[in-house]
Amino acid sequence: MQTTVKSPVNDSTGNLLDFADGFVRRHIGPSDTHIQQMLELLGFDSLDHFSDALVPEDIRLTLPLDIPSARGEHEFLGALRVIAEKNKVYRSCIGMGYTGTVTPPVILRNVLENPGWYTQYTPYQAEIAQGRLEALLNFQTMIADLTGLPLAGASLLDEATAAAEAMCMCVAIARDKKRGFWASDDCHPQTLELLQTRADGLGIDLKVGPIEEIDFNHGQGGLGGLLVQYPTTDGRIEDYAALTARAAEKGCLVVASADLLALTVLTPPGEWGADICVGSAQRFGVPMGLGGPHAAFISTHEAHVRKLPGRIIGVSKDRQGNRALRMAIQTREQHIRRDKATSNICTAQALLAIISSFYGVYHGPRGLKQIADRTHAFTCALLKGLERLGHSRTSDTPFFDTIRIRLGKGRASATRQVVDAALERQINLREYADGTLGVTLDETADAALVADLLAAFNFGHYTGFDIDDLLAEAEADGMLSHGALARTSEYMTHPIFNEHHSETQMLRYIFKLMQRDLSLAHSMIPLGSCTMKLNATSEMLPVTWAEFGQLHPFAPDTQWRGYTQMFRELESWLCEVTGFSAVSLQPNAGAQGEYAGLLVIRAYHEHNAVGENKRNVCLIPTSAHGTNPASAVMAGMHVVPVACDANGNIDMNDLKAKAADHAETLSALMVTYPSTHGVFESTIREVCDVIHRHGGQVYMDGANMNAQVGLTSPAMCGADVCHLNLHKTFCIPHGGGGPGMGPIGVAEQLVPFLPGHSVARPDTAGEFAIGAVSAAPYGSPSILTISYVYIALMGAEGLKRATQVALLNANYMARRLSDKFDILYTDKNGNVAHEFIVDCREFDKSVHISIDDIAKRLMDYGFHSPTMSFPVPGTLMIEPTESEPKAELDRFCEAMLAIREEIAAIERGEIDAENNPLKNAPHTLQMIGGDQWPHPYGREQAAWPKAWLRDAKFWPTVGRIDHAYGDRNLICSCPPMEEYQ
Repeated sequence: MQTTVKSPVNDSTGNLLDFADGFVRRHIGPSDTHIQQMLELLGFDSLDHFSDALVPEDIRLTLPLDIPSARGEHEFLGALRVIAEKNKVYRSCIGMGYTGTVTPPVILRNVLENPGWYTQYTPYQAEIAQGRLEALLNFQTMIADLTGLPLAGASLLDEATAAAEAMCMCVAIARDKKRGFWASDDCHPQTLELLQTRADGLGIDLKVGPIEEIDFNHGQGGLGGLLVQYPTTDGRIEDYAALTARAAEKGCLVVASADLLALTVLTPPGEWGADICVGSAQRFGVPMGLGGPHAAFISTHEAHVRKLPGRIIGVSKDRQGNRALRMAIQTREQHIRRDKATSNICTAQALLAIISSFYGVYHGPRGLKQIADRTHAFTCALLKGLERLGHSRTSDTPFFDTIRIRLGKGRASATRQVVDAALERQINLREYADGTLGVTLDETADAALVADLLAAFNFGHYTGFDIDDLLAEAEADGMLSHGALARTSEYMTHPIFNEHHSETQMLRYIFKLMQRDLSLAHSMIPLGSCTMKLNATSEMLPVTWAEFGQLHPFAPDTQWRGYTQMFRELESWLCEVTGFSAVSLQPNAGAQGEYAGLLVIRAYHEHNAVGENKRNVCLIPTSAHGTNPASAVMAGMHVVPVACDANGNIDMNDLKAKAADHAETLSALMVTYPSTHGVFESTIREVCDVIHRHGGQVYMDGANMNAQVGLTSPAMCGADVCHLNLHKTFCIPHGGGGPGMGPIGVAEQLVPFLPGHSVARPDTAGEFAIGAVSAAPYGSPSILTISYVYIALMGAEGLKRATQVALLNANYMARRLSDKFDILYTDKNGNVAHEFIVDCREFDKSVHISIDDIAKRLMDYGFHSPTMSFPVPGTLMIEPTESEPKAELDRFCEAMLAIREEIAAIERGEIDAENNPLKNAPHTLQMIGGDQWPHPYGREQAAWPKAWLRDAKFWPTVGRIDHAYGDRNLICSCPPMEEYQ
């Protein structure tokens, strides 16, 4: 029987036989005593009275969440094991861009399972992120080398999304003068579907057809680009050199969607004329996970750097002239370009790209080629055996690891028999509509798998073929050679890929880089809008269970019944949290959730349109997240900004006027709640009513759901759709900038339009489903286990309490800092929500101390900076989360107050206005230990301004970075090895 969580504030003993509330106490940082102390400081006697004072009465939940009571960690993990065992781990030969792989144990244990890596934040503060920046630079170098194109990004969401981004790149490079795009029909089907989804929103004239029928005049202005798969989805290796030459003559860019392992042995796309290359790095050490998360890649020529979506890591230098890494060309961020942004992608699959980069470092070019050669050899041996059985390939072109088989004469109708024989041997094959079968081998292939496959194609009877004989036969026929398409150029020649092949070397390299990065393992990361909360170990454990990790996204659903159960329960819990009728788990990032939600609204309006009525106007407050306008444009909407008043709230007069002006064309309002300014706006119901009266729908950005769960909900506020950042509120870790998940919840009228998928339709897909928005039907399922465990361990009462303590921690910190800093926005009672904004603009005016100076000085105190200059330039937005104990809140407040006193000393003329601890921050060990000390303050004040730093000091690896130098001298791959020493 499940038990209700006792409130530790009112009952410190509870039931001696009940351990269910233990996780809630461990997740929530402050003790009962400290919660009472903070409440008393703020003038409240209970958490309920406190939260009632913050959340407007007309949107408060009146009933508790209908979610099961909290479970104990050990108990629930045991129950989850039972669920996991409902998943059947078959050997996958389906291919389609997803293959089996072996994550080297040294990487599995010390990166994927290591909070020193997975709790890092996005590397905006580069001085304390040098380790993951180097790992990502290694990823970029590896991708550039393998694809034969000089500039690579730091990863994208999945292969299909990367292809869609490349299509948009082609149109942007053509300055919208060429809006046609041709995709070869032998690309992966999920890629083609995402291209269609993206093209529909942006008005790109997409044509899917045989590449030999290409029409360069297709679309407005002709083709801006074309996409080919290399090798094709059914395994053929085509020579595209002649095609790229023709395309160049026509001013059409060529995009190649390539297999990364194949590029170790095949001529890279950059050498046969491709302009852009995309693909997935999944087979470089990242489990399939029923579809994700995985790091996609994109590479191109340096001339297109300003159009490249996502993040790019570049090399610069610090003030002492040392090599330093940082994110390059940051002015492309959506918060600056907004509706003019190149893409809405504001993240990367950083943790997964890091894993793949370490996989490349660990194996090196020789090891990767050995894996490729071995995989190809097994494929050749398999084909020879199939030919002996009377079967044949559907094509005589070269192949790498994938073959498409036509059954022998008189046996064409026996496809089902072969598939069933394979299933009996726990092997999944790819089935084509014409009765042919696809087989893809990978790193995990062995002689036993080949023997089982031959038995399946022999209708259940083992052949007794000797694999060495088959291989010798294939070699005699020249199959093992790739002939004219064989790669001749070197790759991954940098020493970083050639010096870490023993486990000892690899282990030390991983930890050397990890120690250069500040993570939640060191201190709180108080970033507003980012919710850097505890990612509990119990939540993380199931991610690496084979039953969740080793499943192909297009395997028969009878093999992932455990996932099905988890999806249904998680969807129901998220519906309860949001108040909505249905949830789609497909969007695999917050920005993708925005995009999907807006596409659903767009489809709803189109379905209900009368005549030529077109609702395409999206109202967006000026305070909104930068991805909001970028996502709206991608969904085919016209963005109209709505002003905010002096208190940071939506200007109701401006909203009403804009809604009335666009009454005939109003599609949606995008709103964040609590507001981006960190306040529960009392007018939120009225805001939603205004939009509904004028025929629009309300999209709520779920970035701030950590202030809502259990107290209010998007539906209570009046919203129609909301995305949920599971990597914020629901404990999926940020992983240094990814992965994330962005499921959307929708009201009843929008349910019929939830995303579908042409390869494997999700259960939540509606009758009038929009096209897929992620490559896999359920996005990145393997990390959904984290949020599933979190909700189960917290229960309804625990979730509510977490929200209340998140609000309490923020208000406590705001009160502590308010004597020395101006808190920019509060409600009428002086309260904030789960985050608050500290106004630092006066310091820049008085003594030229910028928020950048404050951010770098915080590093000397062992902290990551709060969010800088968003949503208001010259400010810091602080969000502590419920997981931080009072001692850590006080430590951060003391650091901020000490920095304020340093600023005051400059104002009083006691410290030099230019040569001071803030302007020179951060202070590295090299600076402190150097022979020269050209500063009027001492080393003690520089490095140990507070006593606690003597006990535990995090040293920034480099001094303040010169970003302008790096952008003027753009280097986005590994520089000479001597600079690493």
